[in-house]
Amino acid sequence: MFVRLRSAALVGVDAVEVEIEVNEGGGDPKMVIVGLPDTAVRESRDRVWTAVGNSGYRRPKGRVTVNLAPADLKKEGPSFDLAIALGLVAFQEEFKEGALGHTAIFGELALNGHVRAVKGVLSLVQAARDAGRKAVLVPQDNVVEACLVDGIHVFGVSDLREAGDLLRGDSGRRPDTVDRQAYFDAGREYDIDFSEVRGQAHVKRAIEVAVAGNHNLLMLGPPGTGKSMLAKRIATVMPQMSEEESIATTKIHSVAGLLSGPSRFLATRPFRSPHHTISDAGLLGGSNNPRPGEVSLAHHGILFLDELPEFHRSTLEVMRQPLEDGKVTISRAAGTTTFPAQFMLVAAMNPCPCGYMTDPKRECKCSPNQVAKYRQRISGPLLDRIDLHVEVPAVDYKELSGDADGEASAAIRGRVEFARQVQATRFMHEPKVLTNAEMPPKLVREHCRLDAESSGLLEHAMDELNFSARAHDRILKVARTLADLGDKGDIEANHVLEAIQYRTLDREVWV
Repeated sequence: MFVRLRSAALVGVDAVEVEIEVNEGGGDPKMVIVGLPDTAVRESRDRVWTAVGNSGYRRPKGRVTVNLAPADLKKEGPSFDLAIALGLVAFQEEFKEGALGHTAIFGELALNGHVRAVKGVLSLVQAARDAGRKAVLVPQDNVVEACLVDGIHVFGVSDLREAGDLLRGDSGRRPDTVDRQAYFDAGREYDIDFSEVRGQAHVKRAIEVAVAGNHNLLMLGPPGTGKSMLAKRIATVMPQMSEEESIATTKIHSVAGLLSGPSRFLATRPFRSPHHTISDAGLLGGSNNPRPGEVSLAHHGILFLDELPEFHRSTLEVMRQPLEDGKVTISRAAGTTTFPAQFMLVAAMNPCPCGYMTDPKRECKCSPNQVAKYRQRISGPLLDRIDLHVEVPAVDYKELSGDADGEASAAIRGRVEFARQVQATRFMHEPKVLTNAEMPPKLVREHCRLDAESSGLLEHAMDELNFSARAHDRILKVARTLADLGDKGDIEANHVLEAIQYRTLDREVWV
């Protein structure tokens, strides 16, 4: 007897449909799985064999061969368990005509037949829909995630017996649905706010400018001045995520197996803060079977690198590609995988090894050579890719103990969204450019023209501060954002001056 079912395999953050062919023949009762399975897939034969018997079905009496096609695509993980088990059930149960041909099946099996959640369901269901399937069977815990995909019926199942009843057509169940907008709206609130930050008005201004133009930001200051506190609240002033952005970000976190809770849906900007001991593969993604790294998990959100000079220099250098291209490409012997990585980089560091060089109340014990060596851990080319550098001084007691709250995130976000709308109108005919930070040189020349006074100021700064050519373009982009925030059509001298002050860390010691 021969049965064909459909499932899918993850390839990066996307998925490819897989045909599962199950054949029962003569010989000793055993199961063989072919089609480039990994260890988890090969072990499914024992899980499936036991789950079928414990669910009240008859185990096959002869040799069972399971082929996963295409044979040259590596199959990973336990998500094929349910489909393989239903292939065995099909030898003894009469399923509804066309049910197996129109349905894709995903799920891991417990030994008692219970169906467990699997990674990457959002991508798997999208692959099934794109392949023309009309319905999917998914674990009950993955239903909300699966229902994010339009154009396909979703049925959540708790165990193998329930899945068999559905395919026979005995249950009379209608597809599962969720109020996607309700989930989306319920998850958009942050539990932190900029009103909780006392003082640091100039740093908040720099953050507003950075977010308005999607510019990268570096905060420099002694320990305990609030750099991390500020960084954690940057996502709260970013434009609220669109449904499209939420789905794209949710897909990455689903593939990484990081979704949890009842909603299994990301409606707020992700904030990722890896430790400085992270490896290249942990930051960019990789291993033998590439998985998303921190830069991809921060897609459409914030990647915060605290204690920036403490990261391995080689790890920081590999960030150049995602900072420039908004994606990460990982090459392995088995092929090349690309992960999206459009994030805002926020970094923080001390001004010197001891941290107190700019602290008026504590003495710095670092020599000039130690300071220079410490700062040289960050290469000039990487620093050039950070648009704004801002000092974060200690907050005095009066500001900390005052009763007045700071400006709320919602108010700052309103100004940011206005500036983003100006940019959306400006770049409406540029499909690959959404914000000022993404402008290529051609658009910089077109939209960042300076008058004689502004041009003279920038020329003087280039000569005196030894700015690189890339820093020159960054200043123009930031000045364009400042003009947008002020609802000005042209860049003015004060915009250039403010943009220049955000590059004051560009000294020869950084080269």
